[in-house]
Amino acid sequence: MAFLAKLKQGFGTTFSFFADSWAELKKVRWPNRKELTSYSIVVLLTVVAVTIYFWLLDIGISSLVELIV
Repeated sequence: MAFLAKLKQGFGTTFSFFADSWAELKKVRWPNRKELTSYSIVVLLTVVAVTIYFWLLDIGISSLVELIV
């Protein structure tokens, strides 16, 4: 019987977790379309810039290793 009580308690905390999560999601201020577009552009440009930086760094290190070897 103790096993069933623990099982019921475990599911109760799971359901309460999801209920609390849903309540917190209702408090979130979601961005509008204009903000979302501008944030997405900033993220994409940052990813492209970091990718180009590491690509150039990789080419430089590869050239340096080739000169040494």
